[in-house]
Amino acid sequence: MMLKPLHNNVVIEPTEAEKKTASGIILSGDAAQSKHAEGVVVAVGPGKWVDDDDLLPMSVAVGDRVVYGGYSQTMIEHEGKDLVILTEDNILAVIE
Repeated sequence: MMLKPLHNNVVIEPTEAEKKTASGIILSGDAAQSKHAEGVVVAVGPGKWVDDDDLLPMSVAVGDRVVYGGYSQTMIEHEGKDLVILTEDNILAVIE
């Protein structure tokens, strides 16, 4: 059973942050903690209603790899996976 987000909510499966720099230095402790998080979009809502009649479509899709931040996210465990639910507004970028 998959989660079906409502409105402009997005379900993301977080990915592990890289703990090694491009030059091969292994980071530990606070240096390894990122100010943002990365993950893969696993479900999206239909969009956000504006002016009661118009549906603003989502700009991310299932499978997109994204960078997200903010404190208004909800962490859940669903079917053995750790997932994050947040609004599309908290997605900072799509990684291409």
